[in-house]
Amino acid sequence: MIVRILGEGQLKMSDDALLELNELDDVLSNAVDKGDEAEFQAALTNLVNKARAVGTPVADDYIGPSEVILPGPDATLEEVKELLSDEGLIPG
Repeated sequence: MIVRILGEGQLKMSDDALLELNELDDVLSNAVDKGDEAEFQAALTNLVNKARAVGTPVADDYIGPSEVILPGPDATLEEVKELLSDEGLIPG
């Protein structure tokens, strides 16, 4: 699966990596629901850092869709709230 981090680029993720990211996505969604800015910032940082760590960068000349879009590390709580669906940022 291809994951885009807004403002950074695309990463290819294994299914196992997506499971790890989904757990961090749940933490982020809960922080957004509570409106807890400190918890939100920590959760967003953890999610983006983990995606970078477990993903493999996609070639710059690759033209294809991203199945998942993650906010950049500088996104605000309100911006992320607009991106969230009932399943969070990562379906599943």
